[in-house]
Amino acid sequence: MNDEASAQRHETVREYFRRVDRGDPSLVDICTDDVELHFPKFGFGHGKAAIAELARRLDLEHIEHDIEGLDIMTSGDRVIVEGRERGTTRDGQAWPDGRISQGLFCNVFTFRGRLISKIHVYTDPDFTSSHQEKVQQLHRG
Repeated sequence: MNDEASAQRHETVREYFRRVDRGDPSLVDICTDDVELHFPKFGFGHGKAAIAELARRLDLEHIEHDIEGLDIMTSGDRVIVEGRERGTTRDGQAWPDGRISQGLFCNVFTFRGRLISKIHVYTDPDFTSSHQEKVQQLHRG
């Protein structure tokens, strides 16, 4: 892949996060019709409607990604992104807490031409560390 195509895909990924942060339904316009989505606990979804369904199920009032701080790498048709996110749930709980929840995530995007054909998200879906049994089992603080 040439540098121009790689730069264009990096910009598409940044635009993806901007649209997610705005809750912009046009997010699906930068995805293929048969886009594959994977999110922890949600599992796999296929098609643009799966993106809207995940957004509904996440039950977030607000989400914000540190777009300027994203670490973006390219490998063939994949763009790998590591970054930080924060937000507020619909019931008013802010995250991350900076103690257990750090707001770290990694997304792997696969492209078909200029469009995103796969979005695999790797994050802890327990944004507010409310799953205390597992936190107590695993946390070493």
